[in-house]
Amino acid sequence: MSNQALLSNELNQFEEFLVGSLEKYASDSSTLLKAMRYSLSTGGKRFRPLLVIAAVKFGKGSLQQAFPIAAALEWIHTYSLIHDDLPAMDNDDFRRGNPTTHKKFSEAIAILAGDALLTSAFTMLLDQEDLSLSKRVQLAKGLSEAAGSNGMVAGQMEDIEGESQELTIEQLEYIHKRKTGALIEYAISAGCLLADIPVNASVALLKYAEHLGLAYQIHNDLKDVVFNSAQSGKESKRDEELGKNTYPSLLGVEPAMENLKQEIELATEQIELIKNSIDVSKVDIDTLGVFIQLLDYVKINVGA
Repeated sequence: MSNQALLSNELNQFEEFLVGSLEKYASDSSTLLKAMRYSLSTGGKRFRPLLVIAAVKFGKGSLQQAFPIAAALEWIHTYSLIHDDLPAMDNDDFRRGNPTTHKKFSEAIAILAGDALLTSAFTMLLDQEDLSLSKRVQLAKGLSEAAGSNGMVAGQMEDIEGESQELTIEQLEYIHKRKTGALIEYAISAGCLLADIPVNASVALLKYAEHLGLAYQIHNDLKDVVFNSAQSGKESKRDEELGKNTYPSLLGVEPAMENLKQEIELATEQIELIKNSIDVSKVDIDTLGVFIQLLDYVKINVGA
């Protein structure tokens, strides 16, 4: 994903904020801070923050209000990756072409770095006094639900329980709507709330996010099969080794590609619906192009 193509100026500003947020909200322990910084700086795409920023920009909201929420979301996403990579979970040695946090530091430090990112994210979010108390509570509650036992963590649990069993496509979709989709949908809902986007456009953007989340997961599943380790930045065919259910393993590569195309088309329809129904005086209509470019990224990188 090219920062030049997708809100490069805004993402550069966000990166500066993200670095500063560690200094302000992270641990006084130098080792813990180093592990947190390392985990946040190993080449992440900032996919979820970009969605927050794009939604806020679309609704002509304040980017300065968006950055702390986007950063809190990225902290929580990063904690989940640290814990996913641990020997007790996926046992990955590399992520984004770099040693995973437990390989760079130690298993214990990785666990603590993840714990710190998770908990301190809510401090950062709730500390934003330029937002109303009502909005801060809604944002914190929504993030907790998206990340917790009814969202991402639930999806991870179901993913583990499904290992070495053959699930149906419906079961797999249910897992990934929580494991991957929940935080993606939260990113959009947070941006809509921050910018007070009209209800009809918010509903369409959330439907877009649902389809984007599934497309993103199918994209990741296909990467594990069709890309080598150098291309994907992590060990290839790990899902197969762990006995995980994926779209290619259940459907085959070509049908999985077709599913990816279908989710992209359904997401695109929601953006077109907004274009045809929104009062353009209330929004930055050009920002809708970012949402289309995100779909192009998912499509192009696996050849769909």
